[in-house]
Amino acid sequence: MYFRPICTALIMSSAALALSACTTPAYTGPVEVTRFVGEAPEMPLSGPIALAPAPDATQEEKQGLENATFRAAVGEQLELLGFVIDPDAPITAYVAAEQTVRQAARNGGVSVGGGAATGSHGSGLGLGVGINLNSLAGPPPDEVASILVVSIRPADFGPELWSGRAQMISTTNSDQTAPAAAAKRLASALFAGFPGQSGETIEVK
Repeated sequence: MYFRPICTALIMSSAALALSACTTPAYTGPVEVTRFVGEAPEMPLSGPIALAPAPDATQEEKQGLENATFRAAVGEQLELLGFVIDPDAPITAYVAAEQTVRQAARNGGVSVGGGAATGSHGSGLGLGVGINLNSLAGPPPDEVASILVVSIRPADFGPELWSGRAQMISTTNSDQTAPAAAAKRLASALFAGFPGQSGETIEVK
C-alpha cells in the first residue's frame, strides 16, 4: 500500500520531463536581403517620397490591414533615412508583402518507456510507462515565410530607381511571426546601409 503514491509520483515526473524535453522552441531565421540600384536617373537618398501598394495588388490587398502594416514599417524606415512621406512626391515606394504558412511534417513521434530497473526505494517495481512525445507536446509548429518587396520609381512609374526584397522563415509560435513584428524586422533589414550594393544578397540576423 505504500508503493502506490511513489509510483504515481514517478509517472507524473516522467511525463513532466518528456513534456519539457520535446516542446518545440520558437524559431526565427535570419533575414535574407537582396537589393538593386538603378543606373539612371540616380536614386535620391533623401527628400519627399510617396508610399503606395504594388500596382498589381488586388483591391483587397490594397485595403488589407496586414499590407498597411508593412507599408507603415517601410515608411518609418524611409523617414529614419531622411525621406519625408508626401503623397505628391516625385518618387514613389511601391510596397508588396506576403506571409505564407508551410505545414510542419508530422510523424509518429518518439516513445519513452520505463524499464524494470529497481528504484531508489528498492521496490523492484517496473513502471512500464510508455509516453508518446508528440501526443504530449502536440504537433510541431508550422513555418511562416514572410516576404517584403519594395520598388522605388518616379511617380509616373518610370524606370526603377531602386528595389529590394527581404524574406525570413519563422515558426508560428515565434513572436516575430506576427505581421507588426515581421514588418518591422524585414523593413529594418531591407533598408540597413541603404541603398546597399546592387545585386548583392546579405543575411541580417
